[in-house]
Amino acid sequence: MKDFLSIIQCSTDELLDLLRLARELKALYKKGGRDLCLAGKTLAMLFEKASLRTRLSFQVAMIDLGGYALNLKPDDIGIIGKREPAKDMARVLSRYVHGIMARTFAHDTIVEFAHYATVPVINALSDWSHPCQAMADVMTIEEHLGKLNGIKIAYIGDGNNVARSLAFVAAKLSMQLVLASPEGYDLDADSIQLANDTQAGCVQTTRDPFVAVKGADVIYTDTWISMGQEAEKEQRIRQFQGFQVNRELLDAAPKHSRVMHCLPAYRGMEITDDAVECPQSIIFDEAENRLHFQRALLKKLLSGSMPH
Repeated sequence: MKDFLSIIQCSTDELLDLLRLARELKALYKKGGRDLCLAGKTLAMLFEKASLRTRLSFQVAMIDLGGYALNLKPDDIGIIGKREPAKDMARVLSRYVHGIMARTFAHDTIVEFAHYATVPVINALSDWSHPCQAMADVMTIEEHLGKLNGIKIAYIGDGNNVARSLAFVAAKLSMQLVLASPEGYDLDADSIQLANDTQAGCVQTTRDPFVAVKGADVIYTDTWISMGQEAEKEQRIRQFQGFQVNRELLDAAPKHSRVMHCLPAYRGMEITDDAVECPQSIIFDEAENRLHFQRALLKKLLSGSMPH
């Protein structure tokens, strides 16, 4: 594994190995231990989109492992591909740093970086994929429910990059995913087919959130309006009526089900305040595990990495 761009490109064994390493490092750091495997290593963090969890989790993870993270914003280096091509930036950065993490709009930007970089490239979010989030999600599910095999996730809302990554991780780790989205906001058919080709029947769709949560172990949602979609806000709010995670929907799900959201949450829109704060919510454990998973990912990818 040189890069981490999308879960569908990883083998099941690679994903399980990352989860094992994440658990081990989490336990080590919770006990006050340290693993300075990245001493002297530098990670370049490129941001086209604003971030709280992504920036802090990667930066803290690098510090925890003895390394250093450089936060590079468009104001610092220019928008990727505008001031200079992504392929040029990738080759220059590869001669300065040991790894590149990018949070971008277009997934093609990440792919181009990985093609031309000679150091590991990590997708911290693109319009097509959010693999670090999905891996933190399954780490959290396993902690709370004791297993992954056979777990059913009901995803309520927009068929976006998070939904796609959950579909792919469900396919790789023998889970089930039911997507409940309003018409016009479904996860694309190609991604669903790709997941189901990996594990037959693992992803299903419905228009009814109450059907989706029947027998679900996890109820998951995400914002209705992602960055770059602000012009569609009023239309999306209208279209997503009836797709809110609220007390009524939770009451229709099994008592043991857990509530998840990748954050930021717009309380009163895709999820109610009482759903975020309910005893079933594991949202903030999920957010914490971004740090623990990314610590493992950085150790895995950067331990042997050297600039050109």
